[in-house]
Amino acid sequence: MVTNFSTYFLDSLVTKPVLLSSNHQMTRTNDQHYIDKILAGDAQAYTFLVNRYKDMVFTLAIRMLKNREEAEEVSQDAFIKMYHKLSKFKGDSKFSTWLYKVVYNTCLDRLKKNKKDAVVLPLEEVTERQLKTVDNALEQMEQKERTKAIQECMALLSPDESALLTLFYFEELTLKEISKVTGTSINNLKVKLFRSRKKLAAIIQHKMAPEIVKSYG
Repeated sequence: MVTNFSTYFLDSLVTKPVLLSSNHQMTRTNDQHYIDKILAGDAQAYTFLVNRYKDMVFTLAIRMLKNREEAEEVSQDAFIKMYHKLSKFKGDSKFSTWLYKVVYNTCLDRLKKNKKDAVVLPLEEVTERQLKTVDNALEQMEQKERTKAIQECMALLSPDESALLTLFYFEELTLKEISKVTGTSINNLKVKLFRSRKKLAAIIQHKMAPEIVKSYG
C-alpha cells in the first residue's frame, strides 16, 4: 500500500499503466496452471488459490459490508461461487480481476438482502486549504496511526465508494480492470473516484480532532 496520503487523494486522477510487471505476468500464468488443475478435479489446487487470494477477498468484502462476520460469510460464498463458475473464466483478464467481480457482486447481493442504505453525512464543502492541512497532518503521523485513521474514515463511506477506493488505491487495479469488476464505464469511474476521494477527505477533516490538525498543519 502506498503510504503518501497525497498520492491517494490530492494528485490528479490518472489511469495507471496497464503493462504488467514480470511478477504479475508470472502470477497470471501460475494462476492458470492451478485453474486447469482445479477443473481437472484437483482439490489441493483450489485450496492454493483460496490461500493466495483470501486476504484480498476479505479486504474488499469488509470495506463494502462494514461487518466482520458478514464479510467472512460473503468471502466464503464468493470462493464457492468462484469454484462453480471457474469453467467460465476465459483468461481474457487477470484472474484476480475476475475474482474481484465475483466478490463485488456477492457483496451487492448481501447488501440488497439486508436492505442497507449508503451512509450520508452532512459534511461541509472541503476547501483546497483544508485538504492540504489534512494532508500535512496525515503525512507526519506514524504509519500505524495514519492507516488506522484512514480505515476508520473509510468505514463511513458507502459500500460502492469504499470498493472503488479499495480497488484503485489499495489493490492498485487499473480503471480498465475496475470497469470489468463493477460494470461501470471508465469515464464514470473517473468521476466516481474523484467524488469518493473528496468525500473521504471531507470525512477525515470532519473526524480528526481539531488540536491534531492544528498541531500538524
